[in-house]
Amino acid sequence: MAAEHGTSSVPRSGRLAPSPTGFLHLGHARSFLLAWWHARSRGGRIVLRLEDLDADRTKPGMAEQAIADLEWLGLDWDGEVVVQSRGAQRLDEAVRKLLESGQAYPCVCTRAEIAASQSAPQEGGVREMRYPGTCRDRFASIEDAEKTSGRAPAVRLRVRPGKVRIEDGFPGMFDFDVESEVGDFPIARKAGAAAYQLAVVVDDAAAGVNEVVRGDDLLASAARQLLIQRALSFPHPRWYHVPLVVDEGGRRLAKRTDALALARMREEGVDPGRIVAWIARRSGIEVGGETTARECVERFDLARVPRTPVVCGPRDHEELGLGGG
Repeated sequence: MAAEHGTSSVPRSGRLAPSPTGFLHLGHARSFLLAWWHARSRGGRIVLRLEDLDADRTKPGMAEQAIADLEWLGLDWDGEVVVQSRGAQRLDEAVRKLLESGQAYPCVCTRAEIAASQSAPQEGGVREMRYPGTCRDRFASIEDAEKTSGRAPAVRLRVRPGKVRIEDGFPGMFDFDVESEVGDFPIARKAGAAAYQLAVVVDDAAAGVNEVVRGDDLLASAARQLLIQRALSFPHPRWYHVPLVVDEGGRRLAKRTDALALARMREEGVDPGRIVAWIARRSGIEVGGETTARECVERFDLARVPRTPVVCGPRDHEELGLGGG
């Protein structure tokens, strides 16, 4: 299958998309700065979207905290902040379209039922369970599924066999076999809310986003998003998946640990110029002890960003102004 990529004939438009489920940390700061630098260095615009669809995990005050963190780093954006949950009608319409075209179907299977259908046990829950297609062609509609099963159905996208090729602007070409790895995947949850993969696709299209810079832990998601974009006849953005910030043990930073939380750094009086400079030096930009996001724009080149994870250890804590803690 030929690789696909977005067109370069339209103005560049990137985005920052924090989830208000916890404090942003140094790893988020790096990904957001790279996305911002990549767009601004080539005259592109930036959309800020708060991805708050997961009501169970969204925490009060975290949306405001994320905006304050980004402003503290010196980032800006074009237009009003987009709040994902306010676009529910647009997301519901996309689900309806996919159901009516037969490209999606209702599913009443529980996680326990899917797990029980696996031919081999999952390794410690690390690998995602593959959906075996139990509900494919089982119900005529959402209403039929609910009436027949007595359960509120989710909605899954039909995934055809074959590899999906992703041409990534940073690491290169990748092939994913979504059908054999995860099968038909959810695009709407049982509560009726759109799932992450669908929401990202619909919201990027609505905002005109055509370039996405994000962590390489989301590279596999690009294949699923490409399938949804094809099903909805949407253009898709050019993807750039960059390595993460990790600790000395190679573990990626998590929101549940606040040692490198941006909010904590702000409260402790850490100079944001030191944070930006630390990230810049590890992104191929020569700077001194402090700098601003804006000062790095003209010197940024994504081709100079290292292809390996950025390790943050005790010496880096000192460099960041954290006293080695």
